[in-house]
Amino acid sequence: MALLVWFTMGIALWHFTVFLPDRFWQGIVGAFLGSTIGAVVFGSIVEAASGKGLGDTDVSTALTAIPGVVIGLAVVWVLGVRAEQAAE
Repeated sequence: MALLVWFTMGIALWHFTVFLPDRFWQGIVGAFLGSTIGAVVFGSIVEAASGKGLGDTDVSTALTAIPGVVIGLAVVWVLGVRAEQAAE
């Protein structure tokens, strides 16, 4: 259940990327992949470190995904900026 919560939080926060300039690697699809993968990976790491099971969900489970989304989007943003600079 926690995997679904992280994935959904990644999608929810991905919607706000429309307010940013489109410099993500592979555009909006890359931003989608970065936000969802970042949320799931970071959430899994935190859940494993805290010792909670994947079935134990609460509000903190959803909030755990937020830093992962930000990290995932930042990685995809940097890749996009580098690809843009290499093309010039």
